[in-house]
Amino acid sequence: MSRFHCELKLEQKGAHARTPNERPGTFVDGVRWRQSRARGRSGSAGGQPPARHDAEAVAPERRQPLAGPERATFGDLVATSVATRASFERMACAAACSATVLLEGETGTGKSRAAQAIHRAGARANAPFLVVDCGALPANLLESELFGHEKGAFTGAIQRRVGAFEEADGGTIFLDEIGELPAELQPKLLRVLENREIRRLGSNTYQPVNVRVIAATHRDLRQEVQEGRFRADLYFRLAVVGISIPSLRERTEDIPFIVERILAGLGATPEQQAKLTTPDFLARLQRAAWPGNVRELRNHLERCLVFQDALPPTTPEAANPLAPTGTRAVDPLLTYAESRRRALETFERDYVEALLQLHGGKVSHAAAAADMDRVYLYRLLRRHGLKS
Repeated sequence: MSRFHCELKLEQKGAHARTPNERPGTFVDGVRWRQSRARGRSGSAGGQPPARHDAEAVAPERRQPLAGPERATFGDLVATSVATRASFERMACAAACSATVLLEGETGTGKSRAAQAIHRAGARANAPFLVVDCGALPANLLESELFGHEKGAFTGAIQRRVGAFEEADGGTIFLDEIGELPAELQPKLLRVLENREIRRLGSNTYQPVNVRVIAATHRDLRQEVQEGRFRADLYFRLAVVGISIPSLRERTEDIPFIVERILAGLGATPEQQAKLTTPDFLARLQRAAWPGNVRELRNHLERCLVFQDALPPTTPEAANPLAPTGTRAVDPLLTYAESRRRALETFERDYVEALLQLHGGKVSHAAAAADMDRVYLYRLLRRHGLKS
């Protein structure tokens, strides 16, 4: 049996099922399939004749709306959509315990704010909350950042350093972009999650830590496990409580409330708030794609405040004049996973090249403009054989 055999997701229109693209595959009534929408009774089995069962899709009219006010909040997060309020309920349940949490969602959806909200709503609210970006540092520095090191552990280690896990003892550590964690560090993190103990670099002894772990990623970690880039046992340790953060285009009804919160946080005057919350302007915001999600919306509103005008949302192509034009050819003979990997590699290379061109090859300026750690940008340069 595959690591992830079948996924069934309840949606407003019924139940949607999908399976990984591998052998022997999943069969429904003797037919191998990838994804479907369940409409009645059927049997399914992995690589074997179908076995009948009584599972049925939940009809849309039988789904009950979530109880609670029309406008819900969790920490400084606000929403009215069913999808986001459902994630708020899971966050509240997670905050009531110390189980490990995995936040999944696209870049810019507010995973870091969700992690802070979970921490502040729990019993560890008055304890430390430390953030470690797993994609911003190379493996050797990241290990020291997480677990610390002893004096003389490596060249340049002139004194003992306390790692993030030890510093967050009694509180919460937020591992952002956990999908970027190097393969050599994954078993070490697994030991910490299983035994709640760490060992500094250069030390021979383990010491216990009392820390709550919240991780976040924009990647599909299940797919990463399927392709051998992420350990299955580590994934299951991280995803004790899995919470999906919807993208902004999936919850456009939340935009008026999000705009209100963002403007208040940016210190907008009552006149500016009135100008940027008119029904016409909010409708234009709701029709925009927002590939950068809430982060992109915030940047746009800040731009509106700078220019003192309700600027129309820009398309990604208009926002990036260096973006390539035309459609990109795809090879349907490749698997989805391979096509996706190649597309991501091409995007990374094109983006970094355009970014450096825009900033005259100055890595520090380019990293600051892209809201990216300079060390991570150097990693991308090395990965794609580029020079600053």
